[in-house]
Order: sequence, then structure tokens, then C-alpha cells
Amino acid sequence: MKLSVKSDYAARAVLGLARHHHTGEVLRVDELAAEQGIPPNYLVQILLELKAQGIAKSVRGKQGGYLLARAPADITLGHVLRAVHGELFDTPALSDSQCAPELRAAWLQLKTAVDTTADSIEFQQLLEESALKDKMYYI
Repeated sequence: MKLSVKSDYAARAVLGLARHHHTGEVLRVDELAAEQGIPPNYLVQILLELKAQGIAKSVRGKQGGYLLARAPADITLGHVLRAVHGELFDTPALSDSQCAPELRAAWLQLKTAVDTTADSIEFQQLLEESALKDKMYYI
């Protein structure tokens, strides 16, 4: 399984929006792109996909931009990855009758592990980890 740059950019975009969620602040594409190191044109495409999946929402007008459609605690890394890629782990072997049953079971076990792990990582958790790291100091 290899995730694309698009996956990374989508996760960065959601994390950037999550950091501003508590204020209700709408972020312009150029602000979010600069803050997260994402090419603005590519970010627009990603935000449209996130919007279509109910993860982000847009606000029109001069003061418009994007914000999260729901709380960071209600958005997982799995949601974001599926929004931009579909299934997280897929192999033709899962539906291939020629694939040995024990191998198909192994593929299913791997798929389940990937899905479970991605669905257990909430963006609220990432925000909290970031806040703890910012509070720490080193001697």
C-alpha cells in the first residue's frame, strides 16, 4: 500500500482547518495553502473533494473560504483518505475465486487492520498531541 502526495495534502488541509475550528474562522485557500505548504491550485481540487464528502464546507463572498463541516473529533484520517481515494486497501484477490482461501483471509485481515487504524485516528487527537508538544520544553 502506497499513499500519494494527495493523501498527505488532504490530511494537512484538514489539520489546518481543524486548528481554526474552535474559532469558527473561515480560511482562504491561499492562507491554508501557505500555512500547510500545499500548492494552491491542487488544494482547491482537494477541498472540493473534501466538501463533496461532508468534511469541509465553503463560505462564499469576499470574506469566504473553507472551514470544517463538523468537529475535529468527528473526522478521522480514514474519512479523509477515503474522500480523496476511495477504499484504503483494495486487492482483486478479495473477490477472486482463484485466490487461495487462506491467502484471501490474510488480505482481508490486512484490509481490516488498515481500515481500523485509519478510523481510530481522529483529528481532535492530532490537535491535542500538537498542543502537548507545544507545551513541552527541552533542557
